[in-house]
Amino acid sequence: MGKLLQINPVVRDSTSTGRIMRELGEFMMARGWESYIAYSKGRDGVPRHSSQLIPVGSKADVAWHWLLTRLADRHGLCSKRATRKLIAQIEKIQPDIIQIHNIHGYFLNYPILFQYLAQCGKPVVWTTHDCWLYTGHCYHYDAAGCSKWKTGCGHCPQKREFPASWLLDRSKRNYQDKKAAFNSVPELEIVNISRWMQEEMKQSFLAGARFHLIPNGIDLSIFHPRESASPAVSVVLCVASIWSREKGIYDILALSRQEDLKGRLVIVGQLEAPILRLFPSDVRHIPRTENALELARLYSAATVLVCPTYQDNYPTVIMEAIACGTPVVTYDTGGCPELVTPGTGYIVPQGACSALIQKTKEILQSGKDRYRDACLERARSAFDKNQRWNDYLKLYNTLLIHENTPTG
Repeated sequence: MGKLLQINPVVRDSTSTGRIMRELGEFMMARGWESYIAYSKGRDGVPRHSSQLIPVGSKADVAWHWLLTRLADRHGLCSKRATRKLIAQIEKIQPDIIQIHNIHGYFLNYPILFQYLAQCGKPVVWTTHDCWLYTGHCYHYDAAGCSKWKTGCGHCPQKREFPASWLLDRSKRNYQDKKAAFNSVPELEIVNISRWMQEEMKQSFLAGARFHLIPNGIDLSIFHPRESASPAVSVVLCVASIWSREKGIYDILALSRQEDLKGRLVIVGQLEAPILRLFPSDVRHIPRTENALELARLYSAATVLVCPTYQDNYPTVIMEAIACGTPVVTYDTGGCPELVTPGTGYIVPQGACSALIQKTKEILQSGKDRYRDACLERARSAFDKNQRWNDYLKLYNTLLIHENTPTG
């Protein structure tokens, strides 16, 4: 039927992009397509996978790219040999669709890659998981309140954030380099996973691209209400892969100090020991889990999920909680308001910690059952991953028809 090549630095299921690539590849293979995934060998080794894997570079390549990023802010401008080898592989495979997820990650040279993509004649789809592709440095700017990406960057306030540069600030030049490279592909197809990012990108140097809205989905065969032992008290759940200021850990700390919430708070995710020690002893901490079934049980046992994020595109944890029948309280950040609809929880202004705490207590007082039916209906209608993969298949078919239609 066709050949799909996806590109991303990591392929592990423990990362959201890795899981998305695997599931999308499996969906396409079930419909007769061949699925290939190019990934950073220096980041992920040689994992087992149902798609045909194309390892890119080595640990030494990643280390050198990392060093030049730290010293000279040259992220995405190293790895020339590894990128040329990847292009040779692409030429051999001759994919019908080339789909980019992330190319930042110390493994590719984007000017070389896009010089090839601009002339190869293949449809190029880029799914936007963060903001790196249209900024001069950062992968997200919401928490920093920075809008320099609209005018050209320079004097970056997040120079030391991923991909961190210890010395030089090359953000203005990076902006110009990205603008030239990424606008070189005729009719670049941008897939946004949230309306929020789509509206942001329409104000960027990629405003001339063709935009499509395909939100991420989740596996509803895993994330649904699970039978579990009823906790003695109502549970306030907070979940993140890695907790940070941007994920709202200090707002969670304020929540933990509420007298009437003692013994109710459960935090899931990687949390640095000095910050963990600030929390009361009655707070339960579960280190980062990669077990989806375990997460589904935690969501199902919780009364409410609190997600005080200050920068996010389309948080998976919100979808997972709602699919398990658990309402959510979150900030008006990124794509969060697109996920939490009336009856499935509450959106409060970003940084309004008192309102976050108030709405959390409101759900605890009214009970989870009040929200359960609305949550499950929301998940059925909007979060099913198979619906989202089918949206991609429709897009691919449209692009192939367009490519094969004679002009003139």
